[in-house]
Amino acid sequence: MQKLMSYLGWVVFVIATVFLFTRGTRDDSEDLQYVQAFHEGYGVYAVPIPKNIDFAGEKPPLSDPEVLERLDREMHVNTYWQSNSLLMFKRANRYFPMIEATLKENGVPDDFKYLALIESGLTNVVSPSGASGFWQFMKGTAQDYGLEVTSEVDERYHVQKSTEAACKYLLDAKARFGNWTLAAASYNMGMNGLENQMERQKVTDYYDILLNTETSRYVFRLMALKAIMEQPKTYGFHFREKDLYEPLKEKVVVVDSSVEHFADFAKEYGITYKTLKYHNPWLRQNYLTVKGSKQYEIALPAK
Repeated sequence: MQKLMSYLGWVVFVIATVFLFTRGTRDDSEDLQYVQAFHEGYGVYAVPIPKNIDFAGEKPPLSDPEVLERLDREMHVNTYWQSNSLLMFKRANRYFPMIEATLKENGVPDDFKYLALIESGLTNVVSPSGASGFWQFMKGTAQDYGLEVTSEVDERYHVQKSTEAACKYLLDAKARFGNWTLAAASYNMGMNGLENQMERQKVTDYYDILLNTETSRYVFRLMALKAIMEQPKTYGFHFREKDLYEPLKEKVVVVDSSVEHFADFAKEYGITYKTLKYHNPWLRQNYLTVKGSKQYEIALPAK
């Protein structure tokens, strides 16, 4: 009996050893195939820098290695942040036509549409400092440029009106600094802040100013996104027209008297409160107080 048990134990040991060996061999083979497939099918490539890149017709001095490296960084960061950049393509198809038309109407270069893109990704975000909407206006600046900002109405979230306000700011900045590159930089850090740094450092060229990290990257990110958005396939972005977000089809209703509750207002037009707020994010409450001869244009989905 003891010999039989010893024999059985030996047999079990041999079987277990063979099993583990063959399994280990199979796992090693699978790992080898995986690694081989990884090396053959996956690659990360250095991103080409466009030779004739510019912003609003103004070229960066790429002969300066420090300038070239700053642009190179933004080209790589935005090319390989694929999910974020792809969503930008989708949203741009919806909002760029209106933004482009407004920029042209106000005499602002078309390249400034990318400013809204890097400020907010064309979403109604709020920064930690309180800047809001596509163009990321602070409350005071928004009011200075004609936007209504109250507890009930915040036109920083009105795409058309906030774009018009951004145009006014950029035209003022261009008049103050003399070129569009500095105007763009001032949008990030403020006209006074930029001017103070220029005077402190005794320079007048954006590419010569030592700035905070965000502003020093700002114009380069604009140029990088311009290059990527203009030539998506060159940078590995593939999509069909139907993958992009279509412009919203809307009609406008003029409101010249107070609205007690927008849920009831929406119901009168056969839509939900949620749909009403989706088309009018600038309405900040579920009611609206209209004083005097004031009028508001409320967008509704057009069938």
